[in-house]
Amino acid sequence: MFPLKECSFNICQYYKNFLITTNLLVTDENVKKCLNHLMNAYQGNEKGASVSEILKLSEIPPLLNDKIKIIENIKSLNDFACENEEMKDLAKEEESTYMQQMSQVDEKILDVILQYGSVDNYDNVIMEIAPGVGGQEAMLFAKDLLAMYISYFEHLGFTYEILELLESGGLRKATLLITDSNAFKKLKYESGVHRVQRIPATEKSGRIHTSTAVVSVLPEPRDVDIKLEEKDLIIESKRASGAGGQHVNTTDSAIRITHVPTGKIITCQTSRSQIENRKLALRKLKTILFEEQLDKQISFINKIRKKQMGTRLRNEKIRTYNFNQDRLTDHRIPNGTMYNLKEFMEKGEALEVLEDRLHKDMQLKTRLEIIEEMISQFK
Repeated sequence: MFPLKECSFNICQYYKNFLITTNLLVTDENVKKCLNHLMNAYQGNEKGASVSEILKLSEIPPLLNDKIKIIENIKSLNDFACENEEMKDLAKEEESTYMQQMSQVDEKILDVILQYGSVDNYDNVIMEIAPGVGGQEAMLFAKDLLAMYISYFEHLGFTYEILELLESGGLRKATLLITDSNAFKKLKYESGVHRVQRIPATEKSGRIHTSTAVVSVLPEPRDVDIKLEEKDLIIESKRASGAGGQHVNTTDSAIRITHVPTGKIITCQTSRSQIENRKLALRKLKTILFEEQLDKQISFINKIRKKQMGTRLRNEKIRTYNFNQDRLTDHRIPNGTMYNLKEFMEKGEALEVLEDRLHKDMQLKTRLEIIEEMISQFK
């Protein structure tokens, strides 16, 4: 960064004020380092793969140019004020204006970095719900979660389709396709382990059980993300199994697709139409391959993308539903406890409020993680 002649302007005090106004107190020194490294890299004083990727963003160079101009103006102003005692008060007023302008520029720089690689704008989302630990009670809880999410979709006006539904004494597995441009933004923080504490209907002694269900949310990949070659697919039709009367026994409508390179096998018998089952099976296969590909990508930008998707949260206990105390607690945010659990499960308003809180809080955490990642790349 430009060396500043400190007269009245103090760059350290500026960053302190900037970090307070943007709620970035956890890594204040690293935020300063991050912005300084970007500026130095832009001026050609530093190199690094991560920095180069960020500087390729069309929004970043104009913002850095604006910052350079502001810093030059502050330096000129301070040089002039140091030479002219009578102009010090006026210089302080001008300095305050420049500091505010630079704060706005720095905030925009961090916002661009945060948004880079965002996948919030996917049109379709795949959601899977499955029981975790707890036997039949876990399956019953998974079924309750399915009903809760369907109510949420209807509240938001999302179009949804059940691609797979396996039930036996509860829910064994459900796969849904949700269609809406805001679906991933509204649902991505639902990925993870959901824990329930209640007295099961099958419990005779009145003992409270703790069970879990696992929710997975992933954007459905576009054609440009995953390409399926015909030569890599073995597509077979077979007779559907399970309930369905004469149709099940007489029609080869079920589809099984084997992806030869990976050995993945997808079966779909949701529809009576073989063509429709083939389409749904291909969708699911692309989603699974997309997830695996994403996990293998290690570049800095894709790390940001993975943070945006919240994939790291899937193996964590994210929320507890305590029916005896009529209480729900989301463990990822401060003061994440809500009451009136029955209403939360049956209506979508409360879940939307919680999702909005999660989005705001997780965006801040993601920004801090990205900054930490950038700093580690600079070392």
